[in-house]
Amino acid sequence: MMEQTLVSLNKDSRNSAERRVHGTIRALIPGKKQKEALTILKSMIEQIKLEPGCISCRLYQDAQEERAIMLEEIWASENDLHCHLRTTKFHRVLLVVEMAAEPPEIRFDVVDHSTGLETIERARTWPEGKKE
Repeated sequence: MMEQTLVSLNKDSRNSAERRVHGTIRALIPGKKQKEALTILKSMIEQIKLEPGCISCRLYQDAQEERAIMLEEIWASENDLHCHLRTTKFHRVLLVVEMAAEPPEIRFDVVDHSTGLETIERARTWPEGKKE
């Protein structure tokens, strides 16, 4: 289900006051409302991507839980996210969330820095003489 998105931040950008925000909304949508929910969200993705500060916007459907859909957004700053949360586009996202069979999982994580493959390489490189 998940596609890893890595955002590399150099040393200078980590020291700036504005930090990136990774937002996720995961909701269990009843089968009879699933098609409508996906249609609404799919139509919103390209529009959201055009908003100032939007780095990424993606929609996922869980392979193991058919009813589960997740909207993932990455914003350049908390201010950009707050502007987005006040838009009519986000209001439509909230209308989909209201279709959920139970309370959705909503998270906004402020990201100080991110790493990628180098973290795996560093973790898997054993000092000489050491064994797993």
